[in-house]
Amino acid sequence: MTIDSSVKKNWIDVQKKHDVPVNAIGVKISPKDEKTLRVWKDEGIDQFVKR
Repeated sequence: MTIDSSVKKNWIDVQKKHDVPVNAIGVKISPKDEKTLRVWKDEGIDQFVKR
């Protein structure tokens, strides 16, 4: 499953501001939400977590 490039770019920008996994609108992703976490990791958004 791939996401639109504009959504991915926005998601990366939002993720850079947070130190926990967040969705594309900045809401923390629940550890129980395996689908979103899988997309988050598969799309490489996990590399942009604020450290």
